[in-house]
Amino acid sequence: MKKVILASALAIATASASFAGGYSEPIIDTAPVVVEDSGSSAGSMGSNALLLLLGAAVIAAAVSSSDDS
Repeated sequence: MKKVILASALAIATASASFAGGYSEPIIDTAPVVVEDSGSSAGSMGSNALLLLLGAAVIAAAVSSSDDS
């Protein structure tokens, strides 16, 4: 009987030391998210159309100069 009481006392003593701090939920700190408002898509369409027209003009000039020879 003494061995059972001694074993349970040792089990309680070691168990209480292992749970001394208890469990605490880890705190996760997230960085703030910055959302930049991009302008309308029509503004970028104008620059794309300008580049397309410039490319067409270069191709037309190359084709017309090759016809002269």
